[in-house]
Amino acid sequence: MLRINAPGQPNGEDDLRWLATLSGPPGAVMVPKAESATALAAVRAAQASVPLLPLIESAAGHAALAEVAGAAGVLRLVIGHIDFMADTGITASDDEQELAPLRFAVAMATRLQRLAPAIDGVTVRIDDDERLRADTRRALRYGFGGKLCIHPRQVTGVHAALAPSADELRWARRIVEADAEAGGAAVQLDGRMVDPPVVLQARRLLARI
Repeated sequence: MLRINAPGQPNGEDDLRWLATLSGPPGAVMVPKAESATALAAVRAAQASVPLLPLIESAAGHAALAEVAGAAGVLRLVIGHIDFMADTGITASDDEQELAPLRFAVAMATRLQRLAPAIDGVTVRIDDDERLRADTRRALRYGFGGKLCIHPRQVTGVHAALAPSADELRWARRIVEADAEAGGAAVQLDGRMVDPPVVLQARRLLARI
């Protein structure tokens, strides 16, 4: 995957001209400061079949979420919350509750356009493993499927936090087994009703293995 500079900026235009010279498309292109379908179309004009990962990192990008998410070639959305805070003047506390509306909006746009699960922003504390784990687990709660890293040492921690725990796997497997035995009908397990939404949740969890 390539991360280019933002289309419309001088370096971005240079990147697009270079992208057009490639004999084949890269696996994907991450597009910073994505604020319109027009900017994304410029990337697809350089490489028609390349999947796009737009970075939502400005107020304009937030306002254009529906347009950006629905643009041709978009594979999944990415949050760039550090730039988003710089653009909007928002200052986030440690738990980043101030950014909850942004993450929720990206989650909803992802679902409406049936995109691959979104990618959350970086954790800037490169030596704080607990913060990294907490941030990654929060991303999962929003339905995200990945997280940007600001340093290579974070990769292992992110992978570990994205993986289901042993207890989660046991629960999910029991749910799927109970559903199979019931032939798709509603069934009780440990005193709780198991119906299609619960089974879907279990299957999504197992898909993270």
